[in-house]
Amino acid sequence: MEVNGQLALTVLMGVFLIAVAAWLARVEDWRSYTPLAGGGTVGGTAEQYVSEEKPSGVIRWLTTVDHKDIGMLYGAYALVAFAVGGLMVVLMRIELADPSMTLISNTFYNSLLTSHGITMLFLFGTPIIAAFSNYFIPLLIGADDMAFPRINAIAFWLLPPAALLIWAGFFPIPDVIPAQTAWTMYTPLSAGVGSGNQMNAGVDLMLLGLHLSGVSATMGAINFIATIFTERDEKVSWANLDIFSWTILTQSGLILFAFPLLGSAIAMLLLDRNFDTMFFSVDGGAILWQHLFWFFGHPEVYILVLPPMGIVSLVLPRFAGRRLFGFKFVVYSTLAIGVLSFGVWAHHMFATGIDPRLRASFMAVSLAIAIPSAVKTFNWITTMWNGKIRLTTPMLFCIGFVSNFIIGGVTGVFLASIPVDLVLHDTYYVVGHFHYIVMGAIAFAGFAGLYYWFPIYTGRMYQVTLGKWHFWLSMVGTNLTFFAMILLGYGGMPRRYATYLPQFATLHQVATVGALILLVGQMIFVWNFVQSWLEGRKVEDGDPWDLADDDLTTAEWTWFERKLETAVTDGGEDETELATDGGQTVDDADADANSADDA
Repeated sequence: MEVNGQLALTVLMGVFLIAVAAWLARVEDWRSYTPLAGGGTVGGTAEQYVSEEKPSGVIRWLTTVDHKDIGMLYGAYALVAFAVGGLMVVLMRIELADPSMTLISNTFYNSLLTSHGITMLFLFGTPIIAAFSNYFIPLLIGADDMAFPRINAIAFWLLPPAALLIWAGFFPIPDVIPAQTAWTMYTPLSAGVGSGNQMNAGVDLMLLGLHLSGVSATMGAINFIATIFTERDEKVSWANLDIFSWTILTQSGLILFAFPLLGSAIAMLLLDRNFDTMFFSVDGGAILWQHLFWFFGHPEVYILVLPPMGIVSLVLPRFAGRRLFGFKFVVYSTLAIGVLSFGVWAHHMFATGIDPRLRASFMAVSLAIAIPSAVKTFNWITTMWNGKIRLTTPMLFCIGFVSNFIIGGVTGVFLASIPVDLVLHDTYYVVGHFHYIVMGAIAFAGFAGLYYWFPIYTGRMYQVTLGKWHFWLSMVGTNLTFFAMILLGYGGMPRRYATYLPQFATLHQVATVGALILLVGQMIFVWNFVQSWLEGRKVEDGDPWDLADDDLTTAEWTWFERKLETAVTDGGEDETELATDGGQTVDDADADANSADDA
């Protein structure tokens, strides 16, 4: 077989990955220090390791196996990917403000559409969850570190090359253009069949990058399962395991069944593209790809949404002043979603002409999976009912999560009905429904977690006013953008089009305005996040949210309090001018408390 450019690039990347693995295997003394420098605790096996200070500077971050450091790396990586994917979609929305092509070509629009979807799902969604779980799961269950610290580090370091491969088409590389297959990579288009340009090496690089991200997620899933099963403190039983750990455990189980299938399908697609095999290039190949992809693709939605549900289930009760209502049923519903998620994939294929009896069975399961999601929703609402609600920034994002999740869930129930789906399939209705879940729910829960745990990983408090501006701009922008898309879908506007009929212009312009409002909100978030990290008021209380008042303190805050008690003070001035999340300055809050005591 003649060696072409795509095959050469594939071999080159394989050699590169082998070289990286060989280098990692030669790095000695990865555990020459314990997590103590980062605030960990000494377990029964600590004598196996030599206690040394962590190296400083870049070397620390390149060689660390401390779960907290790796959590920070995941978080930084995910936020960069979120920014890249967000800027891609802003450019697309500006293009869609006018019915005709005015700013970018249709080809480049398709490239942005493909990379935006893959970036947000694989490079932001999964890593931002890994950031929270890496940092907090060991703290919540009383473990010294992850079960396999080296694997934990390797799982992260597979992601930067994955991002470079996925975005390679946008770099100035001769004869390489971005993939234009959409994030679903449907064959025969992605197999390079026909006279299009999808035999370009940019598609191969994107597929290799996706494969790397899947390997990373699978390694992480194995690590989390092993950690939760074997590294729990003896006081942490299955009965009192926290809800966030339950959702991560369920998510990890889904990853073990879903991601290897995607990797196998991608391997077969690469063989079709480079070695003339015919897995997907023959009759029925397009339907085979859809079955394989969606058997991964729909559990992937729950892989992304279950941990954010866990964050909301953990954070929301803290600011409602009461424990989570129906804790056991929230756990059971989490497990039920995990099981049912593998029985709904073909509802993406109602319009493909599959057997009507099969369609009916998938419709039934798709409707049934709404029940455990509704159980969670009612439990969140009941937890807030008659509670002592404190509208802090994390609580606002939790409430926003619940309201957006209701809209996204109800619109999804309609799509589970075969007659309705046949009308709305591949319209903007599907885009609006999906983004209410991905942006309106998953991202909102991520922001709730970032603000709630901000004092732990920075030692400082963010600026509250900017945090609330971030919430309200995000809430308004999300509903303007994606509700306009739902209305566009009702009007018959197809998805993935760079141009459209003039009658859809008004709603597209509303969606574009919403996207720009979202952009402003995220710019405020970035400024608040970075500025507060560098200059925010230092947190000197191990209970900055006053959780002890309602006996709602969890293990990570106990760890944080111990860390503060053992830390060496730096002699800096006490910064009290920034507001707490009650909207008052620290001095004003103390004065009000004293007045209340006097009364």
